[in-house]
Amino acid sequence: MNPIQILLLLGVMIVGVAASFFVIMREMARGDNLGRRLTMISTGEQAVMAEAKEEGALFLRLVTRLGMMVARSGLLSRKTIGEMTATLEGIGFRGGRGLGLFVGAKLLLFFVTPLVVFLLVRAIHVRPVFGYLFIIASAVIGMLAPEFFARRVRKKYLAKVESGVADALDMLVICADAGLALESALVRVAGELRGMNAPLADELTQTSRELQMSADMRTALQNLGDRTGIEVLKRLATTLIQSLQYGTPLTQAMRSLSAEMRQEALIKFEERAAKLPVLLTIPMILFNLPCLFMIMAGPAIINVLKTIHNM
Repeated sequence: MNPIQILLLLGVMIVGVAASFFVIMREMARGDNLGRRLTMISTGEQAVMAEAKEEGALFLRLVTRLGMMVARSGLLSRKTIGEMTATLEGIGFRGGRGLGLFVGAKLLLFFVTPLVVFLLVRAIHVRPVFGYLFIIASAVIGMLAPEFFARRVRKKYLAKVESGVADALDMLVICADAGLALESALVRVAGELRGMNAPLADELTQTSRELQMSADMRTALQNLGDRTGIEVLKRLATTLIQSLQYGTPLTQAMRSLSAEMRQEALIKFEERAAKLPVLLTIPMILFNLPCLFMIMAGPAIINVLKTIHNM
């Protein structure tokens, strides 16, 4: 096989791996929509897997099935599976399909990425020591890439959820003033927020479904904060639990919490504004001072150089 054929083969393999990674990560980033979530709650994991067979592509189904086999085989500890599940739930991807796709993507990239690097090392004739290091590093990177991507998506997801909590609280206050029950208020607020903040709407919808199906309202409300780990949602859940437990007016409790959140947001903005002078110091030194030095000292330096040249 000549070098051109080797390069073409490597190019095809790299494109294939990149395309596979893109498809898997896009599927993970898309998360669950409302229909999938409600189906998962009502019928369980079998319905989710059946939906995956109907809607998913063949490649994604194979990767998901491989990941589920590994997750159920006992090779992964319960703690590891729990951490993966919590990470996926933090981006709105719930159910067995999400865990299977995540584990399958890690396994696929763990084996395929070193293979591509091995062929590339063979083609460009890298020294064996560096070649082995590249192969080992590519295996580690391939296995950690889905987790890194999921954490980035989770960070954006949680930031989006947290940004809309204040507006959701104001809407909940209005719904409570109108006489709506907590479940109905959550459904109404989720519907109003879906066009502006879909992640928060999904979380509120999930909570309303759990409230309708669970006998323990306290657990359903605690799950709202535990799923995301956002302090504001934990405080909201605690406020709602105390209001239901002690019979305090729901409107008054949520209005007080909303005022506290607005005040905290204002304090955060003031802190960020106070940091601006410090953050702008280095750019001003790097970009403004050289220009000022050239403008002020430039003519004098030119005159000195002319004088030295004429001597």
